[in-house]
Amino acid sequence: MAGPSHYIMPLPEFEKPVKILIVASPYYKDISDNQIAGAKAEIEKAGATWEIVEVPGALEIPTAIGIAERLSNFGGYVALGCVIRGETTHYDTVCNDSSRAIQLLGLQGVCIGNGILTVENRDQAVVRADPAQMNKGGGAAAAALHLIALARKWGKSDKPVGFTQEILLAGNTGGKTTA
Repeated sequence: MAGPSHYIMPLPEFEKPVKILIVASPYYKDISDNQIAGAKAEIEKAGATWEIVEVPGALEIPTAIGIAERLSNFGGYVALGCVIRGETTHYDTVCNDSSRAIQLLGLQGVCIGNGILTVENRDQAVVRADPAQMNKGGGAAAAALHLIALARKWGKSDKPVGFTQEILLAGNTGGKTTA
């Protein structure tokens, strides 16, 4: 299958601007460049904007996303990297730990498209990263966009920010439950 046209779901449409952070590990530069190209094209197709940060390896990708989620205002994230099996068990550690950390962030409500390739060899990575072939970077961007749309659909704009007037008290309050 070629390019983003093989995605099952059409891209969501947004009323308000969407800004996505692409977090990429350029450990294999040519593969990373293709993943990023696919992600950028998909994000732009949805009318969203993007920024890119690079980190040393796949294990640092979820950490960078966690930092950005706490300190910035991105609507979602695209995780891009490539882990090619080697001769040691390091491959298993990197694959499992990066995936688990991204999943944990997602379960906390962070909108992440996971495009970290975990492959047996370089040829598999090249095909998966190429925007004209499997385009996994574009697929990860589409996933992030769909999660952002879902979060916006279910999010309530009338949610209070910070503490509300009714802060519950702990301990012996003589029957009063609020300050």
